[in-house]
Amino acid sequence: MTDTALLIVVLAAGKGTRMKSARPKVLQEIAGRSMLAHVLALSAYVANSSTVVVIGPEMDDVRDAADRAMPGIEVFVQGQQLGTADAVKAALPALSAHTGDVIVLYGDTPLMPPATIDRVRASLDDGANVVVLGFEPDDPTGYGRLLTDADGSLRAIREDKDASAAERAIGLCNSGVLAFRTPDLVGVFNRIGNDNAKGEYYLTDAVEIIRGDGGRAALVTCAAEDVLGINSRDQLAEAEAIYQARRRLAVMSEGATLIAPETVWFSHDTVIGRDVVIEPNVFFGPGVTVEDNVVIHANCHIQGARIGQGARIGPFARLRPGADLGADVRIGNFVEVKNATLGPGAKANHLAYLGDADVGQGANIGAGTIFCNYDGFFKHKTVIGERAFVGSNSSLVAPVNIGAGAYVGSGSVITKDVASNALAVERSSQEERAGWAEKFRIMMQRRKAARG
Repeated sequence: MTDTALLIVVLAAGKGTRMKSARPKVLQEIAGRSMLAHVLALSAYVANSSTVVVIGPEMDDVRDAADRAMPGIEVFVQGQQLGTADAVKAALPALSAHTGDVIVLYGDTPLMPPATIDRVRASLDDGANVVVLGFEPDDPTGYGRLLTDADGSLRAIREDKDASAAERAIGLCNSGVLAFRTPDLVGVFNRIGNDNAKGEYYLTDAVEIIRGDGGRAALVTCAAEDVLGINSRDQLAEAEAIYQARRRLAVMSEGATLIAPETVWFSHDTVIGRDVVIEPNVFFGPGVTVEDNVVIHANCHIQGARIGQGARIGPFARLRPGADLGADVRIGNFVEVKNATLGPGAKANHLAYLGDADVGQGANIGAGTIFCNYDGFFKHKTVIGERAFVGSNSSLVAPVNIGAGAYVGSGSVITKDVASNALAVERSSQEERAGWAEKFRIMMQRRKAARG
């Protein structure tokens, strides 16, 4: 691959009115990450490159998102939306200072694989001065058409509104992604006019200008889904489906079993180990790591959690941010864990809430147990020692410490620390009245009969 420095210009000034959202289009999310962040992650992959972003006026949220994804990134503002060439020219200071190649990407096109960038750069290495990334959609309506010579080389790009009937019949379309290796790219942009049906400055006109200067234009093609542009909610859903399908295949190829792959949803940063089994209807939010030999049963929701080797989760479990589960932990049906560390072999098999806690190795949390961690103002911590046993339907009112090997009797409300190996029981004494139930039934039956 080339050692030539590459400047990546990401266009992200679109408002996305078809989204019908107060949030800018490029901040809509796929797999828990904004479209813009997906594109910046792609650009970060490219060796020997720098990246700038072009946004619209008063798009501080996009500026902030770009800086979070790539700290220190340079951001430029396109004052008016006068076309793609005008958008690139907004980054004129970066273009003027740069020596090397330039590629234009789009903040609403988040599915491009890194290998596509590699192929575009390879075409520049082969002697092209401008490279256009093309694709063949099922319906080319609305896309610019790629006009080629008899030898297959790229001659020009014709926007749909400016194309003739014969040109509209062409199925090969422009993705909008262009790469340049030319000594005076700024001069090329300055020569682009707006004599077209929309009165805009088209980046695609650079192809004819560069060819007119004696340069060579090349065409690289890719799958239509790689350059899917997102302009509406249905296209956002389509992109999510494509991303998930790719991610599922990758997870399975790396050694995990998905029993019903189409029902499992990953985040962009989900890490799945080998010999993991994931049953149907499991959702992974951001920040999840699943180590080897884990079984995740059906209908679980997991976010911001680490699951240690050999653990068993669910069915119907919820792991919230801060859940850190050691090896061979058991989290059963309708158990919720939040900001809690569970040591190896700890168990909470049924109907429990474990929030803001440390649970020691081998401890057992009974069904219906609640860690009462919030007093209405502050969160407090519960500490459970190794091999402690908490009986069913217990409430542990934090802050509280249950010592190693201690027992908590079922139905107890524990408000004080329990010493190691002690038994703590807190409940009212049981009272029994002989014959009461029979007398009660007779009385109530008489009343019912009296009322007719």
